[in-house]
Amino acid sequence: MDTQSLLQQAARLAAEYRAGVNDSAAALPYAAMRDAFDSPTPERGAPAGEIIDDLARRSTPGLRAMAGPRFFGWVIGASHPVGVAADWLTSAWGQNAGNHEAAPAAAAAETVAAKWLLDLLDLPRDASVGFVTGATIANFVCLAAARGAVLRQAGWNVEANGLFGAPPINVVIGDDAHTSVFSALQFLGLGHDRLLRIPTDVQGRIVPDDVVRILAGCSGPTIAIAQAGQLNTGAFDPIETVVAAARQAGAWVHIDGAFGLWARACPETAHLAAGFEAADSWATDGHKWLQTPYDCGYAVVRDAEAHRSAMTIAASYLPPVAEGDRDPSHYVPELSRRARGFATWAMIRHLGRDGIAAMVAEHCRLARVLADHLAREPGVHVLNDVVLNQVLVRFGGRDADELADQATLQTIRLVQADGTCFAGGARWRGRWVLRLSVISAPTTEADIVRTSDAISTAWRAVRGAN
Repeated sequence: MDTQSLLQQAARLAAEYRAGVNDSAAALPYAAMRDAFDSPTPERGAPAGEIIDDLARRSTPGLRAMAGPRFFGWVIGASHPVGVAADWLTSAWGQNAGNHEAAPAAAAAETVAAKWLLDLLDLPRDASVGFVTGATIANFVCLAAARGAVLRQAGWNVEANGLFGAPPINVVIGDDAHTSVFSALQFLGLGHDRLLRIPTDVQGRIVPDDVVRILAGCSGPTIAIAQAGQLNTGAFDPIETVVAAARQAGAWVHIDGAFGLWARACPETAHLAAGFEAADSWATDGHKWLQTPYDCGYAVVRDAEAHRSAMTIAASYLPPVAEGDRDPSHYVPELSRRARGFATWAMIRHLGRDGIAAMVAEHCRLARVLADHLAREPGVHVLNDVVLNQVLVRFGGRDADELADQATLQTIRLVQADGTCFAGGARWRGRWVLRLSVISAPTTEADIVRTSDAISTAWRAVRGAN
């Protein structure tokens, strides 16, 4: 089979899947899919066309409708068709975006897309941007830059000498920070249990008095971490208090803004993230509100030299970087990687500033509509202030109670089995909840009503059975 026919076949299968994703059934579980894929190791190859057809046939029953309008399970975008098309080209072009000499077009797309991102998010225009896989590695990169900077202030070169014998680093973080931040700290040798944890309020926000008290007690190298958009509630930490206390302590301020930082791109929500530009680094995702395909996140660092010091990989075979040039590998922990800048460039060009702002505003409005619809149902309780796009729901009672926990878990199971929408459970303040994230580009108010009806129907079945 020739290359053109093979790629056209893959495009046809992809288009057919997208055409039906709005009404796709609930995905089969992992065990069934494992059995569908399992076979002895192939001894002989097979024709390319047969392989692609077979892959689509086996995979489709186990695909969650993440690209559809009623996927609310996690805070992830819908892989917009424009981004997907750009990503197809990226794969077909086969560019290793490790440096600007090997992949000049990829490096140029990143350079321009980085400039656009800083403008859209209203962050310091001379900050550096690394194009990474997602928020986990974005947090890792930013915190690596922070680690190096605060240790250099203490007279220690961590890039050269590692952490053996280094001055200890204070890490101040809220109790409800995202797990990816704790993972990044673990990867960096800073641990996830030796941190200075700040109590949080009922919405997951850092308590202002406690952050002031804890940072006032810090001496030596210190990193303070705040959130723009708490994973469960969408709440924003009191950034002005965090920054003021951190400056008194000489601390680096890092923001985990995987989805909430995009509030700054929308006039209707920008007030929620006002003041976050005063931080030293920011982590955010493209595959959330920008709707790029997966494998797309951004590590933004105010001090570009600290960023480069933490990430630059040097070798004699790598080309030198001329003054004023931007080498992509100086801002990420990889040499070999896909060219993430193409899809980012394409999505920003397609949506524009107005389109991104309108999408953020609409998703936040739809989240409020969903919360209002669900709250009308007897026995359904919305637990969070719906300030952004997150809705937390509990069934049978607001308080910590085993019967309400069981009712909530049973309702979640019925919702997932029905397949009208997808949403998952989470533990929040010692209680099981249904967590809904409204962030898919194709979601409409009709989808919200249909979702609310499906959830209410599941809850009525549980309530009737009990």
